Amino acid sequence: MPAFVNEEQCIGCAACVDVCPVEAIKMLDTGKARVDPDTCIECGACVSTCPQGAIEMK
Repeated sequence: MPAFVNEEQCIGCAACVDVCPVEAIKMLDTGKARVDPDTCIECGACVSTCPQGAIEMK
């Protein structure tokens, strides 16, 4: 299952964007992160990097 960002928990730090090896995570105009499920390779790097625990594999 690809990663999913809980936008209510996301603080917009972009740590997940920096760690994603395939650039599957983009920052929205709202300042929140969003994962492209078609690009995500399910490596889990973003999950372990997120300081808010806002990213899960779903």
